[in-house]
Amino acid sequence: MVSPSQPEASINSSTLPEESQQDRITTLPPPDGGYGWFCVLAQFLINGFTWGVAAVSMSTSIYNVIELPILTKINQSYSVYLAYYLSHDLFPEARPVDYAFIGGFNFAFALLVAPLATLLMGLYGVKTPMLFGVVVLSLGFISASFSSKVWHLYLSQGLCVGIGIGLVYIPATSVIPQWFSKRRSLANGICASGSGIGGLIVCFATQGMLGTIGLVWSLRITAVIVFVVNLAATLLIRSRNADIKPSLAIFNLHLLTSYRVKLLLGWCIIIMFGYITLMFSLSDYALAIGRSPQDSATVAAVLNLGAAIGRPLIGFASDRYGRVEVAGVATFSCGILVFALWLPSTNYAVLVIFALISGSILGIFWAAIAPLAADVIGLQQLPSLLNIVWLSVALPCACKTATSPHPSFNLTEFTVAEVIALELRRQELGVRSYTYTQIFAGLSYIVASTLLFELGRSQKGARNPV
Repeated sequence: MVSPSQPEASINSSTLPEESQQDRITTLPPPDGGYGWFCVLAQFLINGFTWGVAAVSMSTSIYNVIELPILTKINQSYSVYLAYYLSHDLFPEARPVDYAFIGGFNFAFALLVAPLATLLMGLYGVKTPMLFGVVVLSLGFISASFSSKVWHLYLSQGLCVGIGIGLVYIPATSVIPQWFSKRRSLANGICASGSGIGGLIVCFATQGMLGTIGLVWSLRITAVIVFVVNLAATLLIRSRNADIKPSLAIFNLHLLTSYRVKLLLGWCIIIMFGYITLMFSLSDYALAIGRSPQDSATVAAVLNLGAAIGRPLIGFASDRYGRVEVAGVATFSCGILVFALWLPSTNYAVLVIFALISGSILGIFWAAIAPLAADVIGLQQLPSLLNIVWLSVALPCACKTATSPHPSFNLTEFTVAEVIALELRRQELGVRSYTYTQIFAGLSYIVASTLLFELGRSQKGARNPV
């Protein structure tokens, strides 16, 4: 079992950058509560009104956008804004895939902005980049309400919203581990559940606004909401950098010489392939087995509900039984669930059950990465390692050239994981068209879990030398 109270004990000092003895002596231990719970509330709100709001701008699958020739038949499990854009034909020059990529920009730029966020943290503290991000995020939605061309949406609801999310989210992520040791995973799990709860709230609210006041004012009201909530969260959050004295180097590549860091990064990259494949395929699978768009939307909602319920429970278990161990078991279990429930069945009830159970663990990366990174590298080097993590997980989501599977469209960009999922799909198999996609997702989780099990073995070996 990993000792949460002594994360630095697992590090071989000969493989990592030197840390002064004075820093080790003067660094105060995490208080494991106190004002830290207010920081948890702040991070919960940030997750809900950055990633939760972004989910309203993202598609659950670009594949269905390609396949549906009649826009009025669009899968309602798509994000609310994407469905609205496609069904109302507001920008005649836009292709359906343009709208899908506008949402995809949110994820890509939120991660790619990590070096800038870390640089600003080092120069001006945690709150300055967050405040800047709040403004950019809100301006993204406001400027989208004035868009008259599709490229306006690329810059506003795509680029600005993505950069804003990154500048708010990335600095805040490094704060929670500073306040907790024994309860670090529980705190992070509660924070991570915010994206699921926030996504559900914002999704239903946006649907209501679009139906009553239209697109323009829906975007503007969204801008006001994200500004107020994220501003309050930014003012509420408080770092312990003065006590911990973290390294705020943008890139500390010497960290990559650590065997355990390599294992952690390998887990991050491989699990992200499975995560994106599963997330972008599950609700569409409901359509493939003959269910209605409403049923498909229900699958997506249940998936979010599972995340909201499961992530705090995983955090609690991680603090009790070991963070690496629980994350490894959760990762492995998600892969087994794919083969045990999703792959063999075409029953809708089983699909909903799978969505609920897998929803609680498929996003284990988001719930576990900060506590795991802190255990592996220590709080002083945490910002530097997280910087590398964010850029590493952008790889499965990076753009690459792909050939369209549909003759009506000439697609040139997809995320790497989506390309794999699309190429593995076999329409001639009918209700079994997702068989190879399911196998790929399941194997990604199982292979990723082996790296965490090896990480746990390595940490135990370091604490108990022969």
